[in-house]
Amino acid sequence: MAEIRRANVMVCRSTGCEASDAVGVFDAMREEIKRRGLDSEIDVVQTGCRGFCAMGPVMDIYPGGIFYCQVQPADVPEIVEETLIKGRVVERLTYKDTETGEPIPIYEDIPFYNKQVRNVLRFCGKVDPQNIDEYIALGGYSALGHALFGMTPEEIIEEVKASGLRGRGGGGFPTGRKWEATRDAPGDVKYVVANGDEGDPGAFMDRSLMEADPHSILEGMIIGAYAIGAHEGFIYVRDEYPLAVKNLRIAIQQAKDYGLLGENILDSGFDFDVKIVRGAGAFVCGESSALMQSLEGKVGEPRPKHFHATERGLWDRPTCLNNVKSWANIPLIISAGADWFTSMGTEGSKGTNTFCLVGKIQNPGLIEVPMGITLREIIYDIGGGIPDGREFKAVQTGGPSGGCIPSDLLDLQVDFDRLTEAGSMMGSGAMVIMDDRTCMVDVARYFLDFLKEESCGKCTPCREGIKSMLTILNRIAEGHGEMADLDALGALAITVQSGSLCGLGKTAPNPVLSTLRYFRDEYVAHIEDHTCPAGVCKALIEYYIDAELCTGCGLCSRKCPQEAISGEKKEAHTIDLDLCIKCGVCFDVCRFDAVGMR
Repeated sequence: MAEIRRANVMVCRSTGCEASDAVGVFDAMREEIKRRGLDSEIDVVQTGCRGFCAMGPVMDIYPGGIFYCQVQPADVPEIVEETLIKGRVVERLTYKDTETGEPIPIYEDIPFYNKQVRNVLRFCGKVDPQNIDEYIALGGYSALGHALFGMTPEEIIEEVKASGLRGRGGGGFPTGRKWEATRDAPGDVKYVVANGDEGDPGAFMDRSLMEADPHSILEGMIIGAYAIGAHEGFIYVRDEYPLAVKNLRIAIQQAKDYGLLGENILDSGFDFDVKIVRGAGAFVCGESSALMQSLEGKVGEPRPKHFHATERGLWDRPTCLNNVKSWANIPLIISAGADWFTSMGTEGSKGTNTFCLVGKIQNPGLIEVPMGITLREIIYDIGGGIPDGREFKAVQTGGPSGGCIPSDLLDLQVDFDRLTEAGSMMGSGAMVIMDDRTCMVDVARYFLDFLKEESCGKCTPCREGIKSMLTILNRIAEGHGEMADLDALGALAITVQSGSLCGLGKTAPNPVLSTLRYFRDEYVAHIEDHTCPAGVCKALIEYYIDAELCTGCGLCSRKCPQEAISGEKKEAHTIDLDLCIKCGVCFDVCRFDAVGMR
């Protein structure tokens, strides 16, 4: 019987927290606990992502749920002395309310978590992802037992269909219908595949789940394989995710050791095994047929879809491909039932979904919320609003394939259908927040440049269409655009959408179309007025110093990387425009609003 400890110190060891020396914090805590002779009373546990990435490294102490953030190794002795020995909170390490500055020591009381409903992320940050016993202790693999011994494959599929679960990788196709099609397809050999190859800028939902709770993905895959009639599965993971790969490998081996994976699972007579395949980081491999080409060892590029993957997918065999988040939903649906799942969300989008908040947001991180929550609630109630008192301008949802949604749609419900109607999409779940200093022409340029590099080049509409749109956008940003260019962009967008082979090309014009739809005035300002309202496009701006406001403090001169600013102490300074590279450092550091743009 496991020894019961009086306290557990949960230290996040996710990729995000490790970038801020979570390893040092974890090691320091273990050493300090051992040095004080408390290792028989207190357990130090490594966990996955808690979601509050801006506050990392983070630490939870149970019982009590005390939440410490931005912890460093030097803080550990004080935490042990004050909290673990004396039972007092170290207030300087707690989260502080953004309005009052008051410390909030308890995890559940922090506004970032208040409106979240953490179902898929329920174990993230609460268990050691490298210890199967902790997953089982919280009910893990009980859904598998129920599925194998209490349900027929047909009943499992019907339960998934009744739940209304739609694919969480971006496409939003009904999961149960995909399972049913794969099961009904002719052939004795069938496969299930988990897609963990997220490639959207600003997206790390899949990575965090694979790092923090790999067993939920495996359990979902085993249940799905049993329902479909598959005996072999694959998890396709980006090569840039070494910790996810490591934890998945450990989880697979542990599941095999416990008889939960491999031959004759739980003495049920059902055989199923899983292999990990590492992708090379190609964005196009997020598309189903390109992913399967890569799994087969071929060049990762899309192929014509004369057949659905459920009929002829991997090695021309029936294949069910779902995102890792979709698989992780399955144990919940089997355990709690379809009615429980449908009690959350909207008519066409059931359950919860995970999102990454990045960009100009007070609380960047990973969240999980019910479908149908508004953008305003996500950005302000959970994300804490825009830093430095700036104004919210737009949010890009759906990654490079999505669109930019303006401030007057802040009360838009977040679900598959409403986002599509607004000219964007759910995508895999990245949300890039932009403030009033963001140029929407530049945003469209950024995403098209990304897609141009990531296009496999196999079909002409995508390869040449994206390049042509980017050429026009570059011309506009450099001050050489014409109003006719806007019509040309629209015509090219329609061609790329209708003629491209795969989803990458068909959705590539979305950033352009959505910015033209909601921010056309910015395009007009670039073309007719030769100005960039946000002050981003360098060809259209120049910096100057207002002599009446300048105090001659010299800060801008000291910070200028080109030594383009000169002037005597306590006298107005000037900028040499021939030397100025328009980096904007002077504008950012001036405390007297003396630096302006024109």
